[in-house]
This record gives sequence, C-alpha cells and structure tokens, in this order.
Amino acid sequence: MTKKPIRTMEDFAAAVGLSRPTVSKFFQDPTSVRAKVRERIEAGLTETGFRPNLFAVNLNRRRTKIIGLIFPNSLDPFYTGLRRRIETAAAEAGYMPFVFSSDGKAELEAEAIETLTALNVAGIIMAPVSGNAKHHAKVKALARRNPIVFIDAPFDAEQPFVGTNNAQSMALITDYLTRLDDTPCYFDMPWVNSNAHDRRQAYVDTMTRRGFEPVVLDLERSETWDFERYAYEQANRILKSGGFPTKIVLCGNDRVAFGVLAAVNQAGLKVGLGRDCDLRVAGHDNQPLSEYTWPPLTTVSQNTAEMGRLAINLLLSKLDPGRPFDDPRLSGGHILVSGDLVLRASA
Repeated sequence: MTKKPIRTMEDFAAAVGLSRPTVSKFFQDPTSVRAKVRERIEAGLTETGFRPNLFAVNLNRRRTKIIGLIFPNSLDPFYTGLRRRIETAAAEAGYMPFVFSSDGKAELEAEAIETLTALNVAGIIMAPVSGNAKHHAKVKALARRNPIVFIDAPFDAEQPFVGTNNAQSMALITDYLTRLDDTPCYFDMPWVNSNAHDRRQAYVDTMTRRGFEPVVLDLERSETWDFERYAYEQANRILKSGGFPTKIVLCGNDRVAFGVLAAVNQAGLKVGLGRDCDLRVAGHDNQPLSEYTWPPLTTVSQNTAEMGRLAINLLLSKLDPGRPFDDPRLSGGHILVSGDLVLRASA
C-alpha cells in the first residue's frame, strides 16, 4: 500500500484500490458492501490510520444521522440530566446528537432550528421557550421542514410532545400538603414556558376540589431563567411585608424553592415538619440538589429517563414510520409521564 499521506476520502480510496463511491458507501453503511470489500477497507483503515470526516459524510446523505437537541438553559441540572438521557438513547439508535442552547431567548431558539435545518439533521428534540405570535409561527413553519419533538413543555396542541403530567404531579403534592396542619400557598415559577401556567392551574384546581381557597402569592411577573435569584428576592419582599399568608409554601419548581429556602433561612425562620418550625416548603422536579438542601426538600420527581427514552423513540417513529415500537403511546401526539411524590424533611 502506498505511503502517500492519506488526508481525504479520495486518497484513501486510491490507497486501497477501490472507487470513491464504494468507499463512501462503506462509511455510510458497512453492511452495504460485499464482505471481501469490507475486509479490504477495514484492513486499509488499520494500516493507514485514516479516519473519515463523519460530519461531511453525514451532510452528503439525503437524511443525516444527526439529531439536534435544543435546551433553554445548559446549566440547569434538570436539562443536563434530560440531555444525558437523550444523548445515550440517540447513540444507541445510531444517531449523533448536536446540542444547542437557546439561553432562554426566542430569537436564539429560532436560529438554532435554522442552523440544524441547514445541517440537514434527521430531526430535532427541543424544550421550547415562550415567544410571541411571530416566533410561534416561525417555529411552526420550520417544524414543517424538519421533524421536531418538543420536550418538557408543549409547543401547542398539535406538535409531538413528551413531558411531565403537570395536572397529575402538582395535584399529587398539593393534595399531600392540604392534609397537614395548614393549607399551602403557591409561589409561582417565572413564566418562561407553559409549565408556569399549567402548574399554577393544577394547584388551583386541586385546592378547589379539596374545598380550600387557593392562595396564589402576588409576585412580580418575570421571564428570567435565574429562578433562584428571582425567588430569593420575591421571598425577601414577602418576609419584609409581614410574611407568608400560610405556614406551607408550594413552589412551582425546585430551583424556586431553593431561593425561598435561602431567604427564609437567612431571616432566621425554621423550615420543617416539627412543631417548632415556622414554615414548610415544597417544590417540583426533584432536582439533584434537592436532597442536599437544608432541610432536604419535599418535591415531585420527574422521570427524566422515561421522558428521554420516549422523546427519542417518538422522533424515530416520525423518521421511520415502519420501525416497530412496543409502546402504544408513540402513536399519539402528546405523551404525558406521571410524577412521583418524594417526601423529605422540608414539608
């Protein structure tokens, strides 16, 4: 075999004595060439150390083996865990994930979808942010060109979606808290996506069903992704204005609860189930840190493993309608995953 430097697919094809199309065919699907040809190419790879530009190989396909992932916050532990689950499932299915962060901004979300579409990706899984009607129409138009599965928060009633059943999960924890020695007031999460509305509504509905008056705290409305700081500042404002209206505070998510706990602890109040405690605080999501706050946070666990598995399989079912799946939920447009109550010392 020639000692000429092997830099391109053409160089490698010449070195092993095969045509460029045959070598390219091998890299797209090794089983598509005859066994003797495959052995010849594999021996050439071992001898030359050549590795193809898989990115270029993908772009030359009519449908690439790339899946785009778009998340609004790359530092949020919930999205980090969800991303890890999806990346693992995508790799097992033979796809290469490309990850983008929209940084919670509608314009960056649209740019990410356009970039992934230009890269000829097979499909996209994304957790959407809030946006105006113009942004909504733009994303919907892009979804017609490239299959998109939404995760964590639904985009609308039509687009494929996998997420937590907020009606079930918030009802679960609200119902539990109403059985303690006071009724819970509700501390909103920032209105960054539809989860904010859905969780508040589930709290209100459950309180009403249980025969209690819902108490939604009067907070400054915000769309910030800095949940902890937002909650800390709003909780301090409440504490300086006379305190919380009830002894139990249910937060829209765990990161909001972290901010509330920080403000309450710094104010010298005691959180927990004991008779000497001033407040009880609960959250939603079961973030990795919720077990290590003081006191450990009572919350609802979201099944990120199941959400990730369902999201990648739902996307694959759109890409290959003939692919067999044993989960009947994949035939529907919206898949809701139930949450589980996690009882700890905070409430």
